[in-house]
Amino acid sequence: MTMDRLPTDRIVMTKKLIGNMLGIEPDEAECATRSLEEEGLVTYDEGKITILDRPGIEARSCECYSVVTSETRRLLPLSIEVGQR
Repeated sequence: MTMDRLPTDRIVMTKKLIGNMLGIEPDEAECATRSLEEEGLVTYDEGKITILDRPGIEARSCECYSVVTSETRRLLPLSIEVGQR
């Protein structure tokens, strides 16, 4: 969802921040990030996440991403989602 609001494929976000956002420990965030890297979906380097495969990331996300995206578009139809391609 962060990518929906950014004009770039890069996010600056530490593993600690990812953990805080998801309610998990930084080590668990590192494990998840490593898994996404191994699948070729992202690269992670010192707090910089680069999305390599946006459709792949969306396919790996839970159904809540599409629900939240649909509701955002419904409730805020004039909002600009910069990152959408």
